[in-house]
Amino acid sequence: MLTISPACVKCGICAEICPLSIIGMDESGPKMLNKDACIRCGHCVASCPHAALDNSLTPLADQVPLGDFPVLDADTAARFLRSRRSVRRYKPDPVPQETLLRLLDIARFAPTGGNTQGLSYLVVSDRALMRKLCDATLTWMEEQVRDNVPWIQPYAHIVRRYRQGGHDIFRGAPHLIVAYAPKNFPIGEKNTRYSLAYAELYAPALGLGTCWSGFFEMCAFAGYPAIYDLLAVPENMVITGAIFCGYPVYRYHRLVDRNPLVVDWR
Repeated sequence: MLTISPACVKCGICAEICPLSIIGMDESGPKMLNKDACIRCGHCVASCPHAALDNSLTPLADQVPLGDFPVLDADTAARFLRSRRSVRRYKPDPVPQETLLRLLDIARFAPTGGNTQGLSYLVVSDRALMRKLCDATLTWMEEQVRDNVPWIQPYAHIVRRYRQGGHDIFRGAPHLIVAYAPKNFPIGEKNTRYSLAYAELYAPALGLGTCWSGFFEMCAFAGYPAIYDLLAVPENMVITGAIFCGYPVYRYHRLVDRNPLVVDWR
């Protein structure tokens, strides 16, 4: 599984950086100790300064050289991360499919537990289907209000406004991006959080805005049958997250503050 070229200087970086310590070193160079345990993270190949190591599970030919790619300075990186905002007003214009694919192609590079990845995505663009999903979510919310479920009470007015024609919980977004994973995949929801966070951070570079679809997510996480039926989610899969996506109507001009930092030290 490992192929070593004559350029190898036996520095041992690949062995030290392997997260599962399944690469060993001897006088001839690095050796794979347990190929079945490899999680295909690609660290061994990516970290070799001489491009002397190849791994058939994460081929050198598929890795993109970083070269002298500049790292953002601390202030620029901080402003970039702080500038992410939830967009709740969208233009009706649909986003081209190739742009949405660029967005999700970055999302798939987000970190996942043990490099498990395991996510699939469904992009909903059909307006009639979006309305049905919105209505199904509100119907579920009405049931929560009727049953006096505590968390829904502060949002009961949203349900009333929707039925009166004055509130769209899908915010007029032209697209709903839904992530799903196998039912027997215990960290699917956690992996989704990282993946969709990557999508949200990358979206402004494509001229897009996003927002977590919280009410829809809670409805889906509750296993509400209408949502699963409308989306024809495969029987062995479960919805693990969702965001709205589209072109923002407005732009933000300032960075918003948050609660003071709370840190404890031991």
